Amino acid sequence: MQYRALGIRGSAPFETILDHLAARGLRAVLMDPDYIAGPDHMVSAALHAERAFADGTARSKTFETEVILYCAWERQIGRANDRMRPKEGSTEYALLIAGDADPRMEDIGVDTDPTILAVDEAKIERLGLSDPFLSPEDQALENVAAVDLLKNRVVAD
Repeated sequence: MQYRALGIRGSAPFETILDHLAARGLRAVLMDPDYIAGPDHMVSAALHAERAFADGTARSKTFETEVILYCAWERQIGRANDRMRPKEGSTEYALLIAGDADPRMEDIGVDTDPTILAVDEAKIERLGLSDPFLSPEDQALENVAAVDLLKNRVVAD
């Protein structure tokens, strides 16, 4: 499967964006870009989610929710959804697309903007990416990979 991560901006509502992409034969996950540390963060989460379903270790029923778990660095679905859900009335989103069709976002008045996914000081602080020896993006990838360990922990939350 081909995965693409995009920052998008526009006034189209959440459901309109998802419906548009589904009509184009694409699977999609929309998240709050304030909690995404670059495009590789989302693509890595998708690859881990795909592997979790193939290995039978997925904690959720859908690929989209599993991606959210990995992006949020969380093992509990409710907490992951709360963290990654775009803010009410948002006009900026982090978009993960699964599939190779052209998303034609301009058809619904949505523009792509890679700066939405860029890592800045506010994201570094918000996400706790403070290791001086790794880039914030590499720390995000390590956190995505660590979800596999979290998912298998046997402790009460």
